[in-house]
Amino acid sequence: MSALILHHYPSSPFSEKIRLVMGFKQLPWKSVVIPSVAPKPDVVALTGGYRKTPFLQIGADIYCDSALICEVLEHEHPEPPLYPPHLKGVARVFAQWADSTLFWAAMAYNLQPRGAEVLFVNLPPAAAQAFGEDRRQMSAGMQRLRPADATVAYRSYLRRIAHMVEEHDFTFGAEPCVADVAAYHPLWFTRQCVPVMADIFQATPAVTEWMDRVAALGHGRMEKFSAADAITVAAGAEPLPVVADVFQDDHGIALGAQVTVAAESFGTEPTAGELIAATRTRYTLRRTDPRAGTVHVHFPRVGYVLRASP
Repeated sequence: MSALILHHYPSSPFSEKIRLVMGFKQLPWKSVVIPSVAPKPDVVALTGGYRKTPFLQIGADIYCDSALICEVLEHEHPEPPLYPPHLKGVARVFAQWADSTLFWAAMAYNLQPRGAEVLFVNLPPAAAQAFGEDRRQMSAGMQRLRPADATVAYRSYLRRIAHMVEEHDFTFGAEPCVADVAAYHPLWFTRQCVPVMADIFQATPAVTEWMDRVAALGHGRMEKFSAADAITVAAGAEPLPVVADVFQDDHGIALGAQVTVAAESFGTEPTAGELIAATRTRYTLRRTDPRAGTVHVHFPRVGYVLRASP
């Protein structure tokens, strides 16, 4: 198997989720630090348009969205399990809630003026304005929580997590699973990136104790890598063969058609390419870039929209 190359940046919550999976499974990986805002020409060379963070590269295969990255890492490195057999369903459902409902409540709370001031304190005003404008573009059309409503929701969610970890070391028992890394990452942002907002944890000490246990998983064995080298890796590799005999057609779009795939809500920039696989869980597009060569870009079906190109 080719090296795991994670494209991320330090303060990205979803990147922290995947860094913890690397630690949980004690994996070696290469770290490509990408910009937090557009333009991202090296990212687009590999993904074709998708610019959310993180994404995982294995040779000439590009895996978008942290939910899919978790599935890929579990398939390639099944021990210790992110999805224990007796928890496969409930852990996935909980992780999806944490990656969406919990995440957006936490971030609306975190990025109130008091938190934003701390986040950007060491950056020039233009950088803060660029970040705000970038995220406004990525969230165009989304319904966002107001800070007061987010605070109420976040407190409630922290109490619910506390109820789960008061009796166990982790959310569903004695060992961590995907539910723990998914619930942890938005709380990590509060604690590590905007610590002035971390007083919200005072009412739930069991949560901070649990967070310490999750943080102790570490980040695995990381090696710095450049974006240029990652693109060279893709250009010199062949994408893995796809499972072409498992085709689940829910759109009336044939394999081989020119299509786009885009996120349903946040970060809806489309990736265009040839649909070469549509399995029960993912879409795969083949596309060619002048720098990266021919790559396969993979997306989860849940949370993404497939459309035929005009």
